[in-house]
Amino acid sequence: MFTKNTRKSFAATVGLLVVCAAFWARAQEGNKADPLIPPVVTPGTFGTPDAAGTPPSDAMVLFDGTHFDHWETTKGAEVKWKLIDGAMEVVKRGGTIRTKQKLGYGQYHVEWRTPAEVKGSSQGRGNSGVFPLGGPEVQVLDSYDNATYPHGQAGAIYNLYPPLVNACRPPGVWQSYDIIAHAPIVDKEGKVIRKSAYTVLHNGVLIQDNMEVGGGIGKTGQLSLQDHGNPVRYRNVWFRPWREPIPRAK
Repeated sequence: MFTKNTRKSFAATVGLLVVCAAFWARAQEGNKADPLIPPVVTPGTFGTPDAAGTPPSDAMVLFDGTHFDHWETTKGAEVKWKLIDGAMEVVKRGGTIRTKQKLGYGQYHVEWRTPAEVKGSSQGRGNSGVFPLGGPEVQVLDSYDNATYPHGQAGAIYNLYPPLVNACRPPGVWQSYDIIAHAPIVDKEGKVIRKSAYTVLHNGVLIQDNMEVGGGIGKTGQLSLQDHGNPVRYRNVWFRPWREPIPRAK
């Protein structure tokens, strides 16, 4: 038999469940009814040395391991790189490649692997590069037990900033970059407070934290992958476009 206090507790619980159910229903509508409610995104899986990751549900897939349909040379010609085991491999003198479509600010995910057989040293060992919006370059290099100048090692924003740490895996092991290309911050008068910037995670480790790289407002450009003469491989390349910041609660 319910007591007076039990009935009150039960009523409060039911009321809370009703509120939660209403909130959940609103959340499923994304930001249509309320801009403070973020849209639902199904996460992908993180790439491992043994298997490629999968992109989140709102990503634009740029390379899935099967074709070069989204890519061209810097002269607009057909790509001459190789397709091997679900990855693309740089062909020496095949030229740097870029996406056919111009992209913008947002998250660029690239998985890469330097050759298992170590040849050369310093900048001659597993050298390539990732260029969001066409540049500046985030350096790809075999920096595992390989000395080179700080702003030229893996994860460096080349010739600008060395990485905070060296998070490089051994040669022949798959690695990942998540590069967030930030739009400039502009005040109400249109004055640029902070130029466009990069944040970079290497194998999930923060190595570049909101570093200014320049660039104008509303910039777009192709994502480029560099031919530096070394047979570096890439897989699981995708892009998530920058979304207008969600308004703050008043």
